[in-house]
Order: sequence, then structure tokens, then C-alpha cells
Amino acid sequence: MKTQNLPALLRAVCVGALLLATSACSAPAQDSATPATPAPTQAALQQQIQSEVGNAACDSTAQCQTIAIGAKSCGGPESYLAWSSKNNDGKKLKALAYAQAEAQRRQQQNDGMLSTCSIITDPGASCVAGRCELQKPGLNHGSAL
Repeated sequence: MKTQNLPALLRAVCVGALLLATSACSAPAQDSATPATPAPTQAALQQQIQSEVGNAACDSTAQCQTIAIGAKSCGGPESYLAWSSKNNDGKKLKALAYAQAEAQRRQQQNDGMLSTCSIITDPGASCVAGRCELQKPGLNHGSAL
């Protein structure tokens, strides 16, 4: 009688061990299938950048700075944005601008996008009516290239 029960017992132990091993292995796979916190979108980053710049209040042109925004597929920024150092040291703004440019580069690479490869130069910024604004081309506010 003992010999007949041994194979059944051995099978039950093997099946139990197999089920235990299978459930233990599937648990991490289930965790890895859970999406990680998604990276902010380009639009969300742009909104954060605008929020960080705020109204770009200034008392003098010395407080007005520019920051490169976005990225062209050939390299270089897509545009520039004026901001004020009056109430902002620019650290968070620079980190946001960098993250937004990187997100745009990844998107362009994934989509196979091309650009005109034109170079956009930094126009500089000046204080106009208490607010930092990008300088208009041809007004001779900045240095010559």
C-alpha cells in the first residue's frame, strides 16, 4: 500500500511546488507591467515653464535674461523666451527648459521628424514697461554677430 501512495504523494508535492514557483515568478512580472509614473509631456513642461517665468517683472534691462526653448531636429533651440532674474534665480526654469527640449528631441527622433535646420539666434531681452520682453530684430539693442 505504501508504494501506491508514494507516487500520488510525489505528484502532489511536485504539482504544489510547480504552482508555488509559477505564482512566485509571475508576481514580479505583474509589478513590472504596472506603468511607472509617466514623464511630463511637452505641453505640460511648456506650461510649467510659462508658470515659472510668470509676468517677468523687471526694474531694469540688467534683470532680463533669455532661455532657449524646445529643440529642432537638426540641433539648436526652437525659440527663445524672456524671463526676469528680479524674483527668480532661473535654476528651476533652466531644468524645465532642458527637460522640455529633451522630450521634444525624443519625440522628433521617434517620429523621424525633420526641420529646416535654420539657426535661431538669441535675440536678447530688455525691460519694457516693467516687463522683460524679447528684443525685436533690427532694433540694434544687442551686440552684432
